[in-house]
Amino acid sequence: MALVRTTAGGAIVTVVSMSIALLSYIFWNYGSNKKIHSTRNKKKRQPRNGLVDAIGNTPLIRINSLSDATGCEILGKCEFLNPGGSVKDRVAVKIIEEALKSGQLAHGGVVTEGSAGSTAISLATVAPAYGCKCHVVIPDDVAIEKSQILEALGATVERVRPVSITHRDHYVNVAKRRALGANELASKLRNKDQEIVNGYGSDGEKQGSVISSYCSGGFFADQFENLANFRAHYEGTGPEIWEQSGASLDAFVAAAGTGGTVAGVSKFLKEKNPNIKCFLIDPPGSGLFNKVTRGVMYTKEEAEGKRLKNPFDTITEGIGINRLTENFMMAKLDGAFRGTDKEAVEMSRYLLKNDGLFLGSSSAMNCVGAVKVAELIGPAHTIITILCDSGMRHLSKFYDSEYLSQHGLTPTATGLEFLGIK
Repeated sequence: MALVRTTAGGAIVTVVSMSIALLSYIFWNYGSNKKIHSTRNKKKRQPRNGLVDAIGNTPLIRINSLSDATGCEILGKCEFLNPGGSVKDRVAVKIIEEALKSGQLAHGGVVTEGSAGSTAISLATVAPAYGCKCHVVIPDDVAIEKSQILEALGATVERVRPVSITHRDHYVNVAKRRALGANELASKLRNKDQEIVNGYGSDGEKQGSVISSYCSGGFFADQFENLANFRAHYEGTGPEIWEQSGASLDAFVAAAGTGGTVAGVSKFLKEKNPNIKCFLIDPPGSGLFNKVTRGVMYTKEEAEGKRLKNPFDTITEGIGINRLTENFMMAKLDGAFRGTDKEAVEMSRYLLKNDGLFLGSSSAMNCVGAVKVAELIGPAHTIITILCDSGMRHLSKFYDSEYLSQHGLTPTATGLEFLGIK
């Protein structure tokens, strides 16, 4: 009987112990879930207020293949995730908001711009959010899908032949005239000096569909010289990079078209930490590399008297220029690298294959620059660049095998040997 009582007592003790353990687990699990749920609720963000509020705060990601290959932490700011698909969304918002605040642009007015694509698309994307319209003048040699996107967004698109900025019909100069024309028309309408009938003025000249009788005037965005471009990155992109990197970075590199991105980011980072090295990566035909490294603005082609039909001769779009802009002059740079078209093409395919990143031509060139910086400063450093836009706007040229073959740019690399990395 003693044995039975001992066994029964042991069973009771075992059952009680198991019950306590089970209850402890249930209460612990409930508490843990409550904490997790509470944490998730704390992290839950409020919905953003419309399209404009969704611009910026793009993620900073590690580009694994390049980081592993160089021994550096190479990070890319994913600007292609902005609503309009590029870093230029920031610029478009800043330009329009400052113009509205200053009175240079009125609600119902027309924003005009000369652009190789991305800025125009961003302006056409955000202008309706401010009650404005968009008139874009674009070179006729840019990828056709950019014009198609602009038209789908409701912008008026005017394609012109590529000429020097000194020519009155350069796309930027034409865009400036369109804004002046809109202002003249708006002034006549206010003063009732001209009657508009079926889109024609009293002088018999046909008015553009976007510059019509309900027009409230025009505003030339002037992305190259308007320092709102610089401020968009000095006040937005730069601080985001600083915060997202935990204030721990050694170098920044980017190409320049208008110069706003590289200027705004470099100036902000240098003010935060003068030891951060900032570099330019420049495509073929652009004069900025020589300006930064030698203090003179010329290209090899110009020095030899072989000025090409375009201001710069490269497959990359939106970067490279042969003049100093107000925006670029704000940059704080420690040096510059020259990138080639072949390097940009090869890099785009390498990143697509190894990281699943489908990037545009300027983004690919920026990544070329990041690797060149890594080779210069050595392993165990953090390098940040800008992933400006995706490859979706570059299908007819940069990602077209026939086009690349015609220009001797067919990608052949299996790794990063095109940059001297085995």
